[in-house]
Amino acid sequence: MAGADRDLTPPAPLGLGRTRSGPVRQQRPVYVDLLPPCNVGCPAGENIQAWLALVKAGREEEAWHQLTVDNPLPAVHGRVCYHPCEAACNRVELDGAVSIHGVERHLGDLAIEHGWRFVAPVTRSGRRVLVVGSGPSGLSAAYHLARLGHDVVVRDSGAEPGGMMRYGIPSYRLPRAVLDAEIDRIRDLGVTFEQEQRVEDLEAERRGGGFDAVFVAVGAHLSTRVDIPNQDASRVLDAVTFLRDASGGAGSPLTGRVAVYGGGNTAMDAARVARRLGADDTVIVYRRTREQMPAHESEAQDAEEEGIRINWLRTIASMGDDDLTVEVQELDEHGKPHGTGEFETLAADTVILALGQESDTGFLRGVPGIEFQRDTLQVDKGTLMTGAPGVFAGGDAVPSQRTVTVGVGHGKRAARSIDAWLRGGRHEDPPKHPHATFDKLNLWYFGAHGRREEVELAPQTRSQTFDEVVHGLSPEEAAFEAGRCLSCGNCFECDGCLAACPEDAVIKLGEGLRYEFDLGRCTGCSACYRQCPVHAIEMIPES
Repeated sequence: MAGADRDLTPPAPLGLGRTRSGPVRQQRPVYVDLLPPCNVGCPAGENIQAWLALVKAGREEEAWHQLTVDNPLPAVHGRVCYHPCEAACNRVELDGAVSIHGVERHLGDLAIEHGWRFVAPVTRSGRRVLVVGSGPSGLSAAYHLARLGHDVVVRDSGAEPGGMMRYGIPSYRLPRAVLDAEIDRIRDLGVTFEQEQRVEDLEAERRGGGFDAVFVAVGAHLSTRVDIPNQDASRVLDAVTFLRDASGGAGSPLTGRVAVYGGGNTAMDAARVARRLGADDTVIVYRRTREQMPAHESEAQDAEEEGIRINWLRTIASMGDDDLTVEVQELDEHGKPHGTGEFETLAADTVILALGQESDTGFLRGVPGIEFQRDTLQVDKGTLMTGAPGVFAGGDAVPSQRTVTVGVGHGKRAARSIDAWLRGGRHEDPPKHPHATFDKLNLWYFGAHGRREEVELAPQTRSQTFDEVVHGLSPEEAAFEAGRCLSCGNCFECDGCLAACPEDAVIKLGEGLRYEFDLGRCTGCSACYRQCPVHAIEMIPES
């Protein structure tokens, strides 16, 4: 039959790179690094996952050095940061967030105990930078600038450095010995601290000191005032001055009944300090609801545990000889409080006003180019430079959340921007990796291991003393918490991909070096991708 000897089978694709029979690979795996949610949530920009991994491996001093690449105050942060990183932690969905702040405090305390020190730069730039203010933002900027090789002078109006950390945060939350130890470490880098030096004329200070750049990091030390009818000035204190005096040991003992007017963290601190100074009864008066208060929920809970009452939806209408008249408020459809015309009497011998603070930026009003938004300075969001060339600002001096961690983050960003500006450039942050969200993880790999909590003094004990309320994690507990980290989005060498590959296409490169794929063997079956617990592998189309 014609054509009967014709072979209809096409020839094999020899010489085209095929080494075996079977299906053609349509996709291939690649290793990726995603951004873990804790890192995303940290205002100081710490690489949290990296130093937790080092703690887990028992390399604590290395972990401390990794942590302090971004933040020079870990023992402080482990105590006073409100740890937004933990709110973002993916492990919340499993069995509770990793106690990141507890491990951070553990590393900070270890560094103080063992005398760990920062590594000073080998070369100096010859440039001088003035930092105005020695609070968290100023300390952070000074630290990072010094490590970049610049000569730094910090000028501050206070008797000792630390800003509102020293004069606004009570010692039962932040022992002064801890703060001093971390500041001394920055001083050892060569940073010069000039205390009780109020800067009045910035341009004169800059010229007189031969400074090439300035970072303004003044705190919010000025209390917001309010006029109360029939106010007896001798019975009314402002919270900032009250806390400053108590911090410096000059706080007078209190007796009788104390009312604190306000709903922020400063109000909570003032009420708790008043209780410790001997007040018979302490009540907080706040015009909004608990859900609307600016104070962190944990602060309100701690205050209430210590016997402090909070009167929500109340404003002070007037003062009597030994009492207050307060008006009951109600919320409108927009959530704003309005008076109801209903009044109550509240016993009070002393009133502490905690209605907010303003930054002391008035000395900059005459500097050409600087623009203001109320009490804060307008800055470029990327560099933190004001309209005056070479004058940068951060922390409480700019529009932002007024927390220690935000201030430290601003100090780091400003230092990098100042360094780039001094070198004739502009600092640009590198592109960020995609986020490692909870839905990307394979949680079957991780068992449930409940969180280890820090021990606190009993409320009836702690309200009688300024001793530190929260005790840190033990070394074993800190290691346990570090081990609970899910390493979201980043390979931690679990060997899952190595074991899952049916073609032996995964090559282990050695400890700390992770793996690579032998694409000559890989069939694109995605077993490694499906096995990886932390989504450190992606499958991409074969090109």
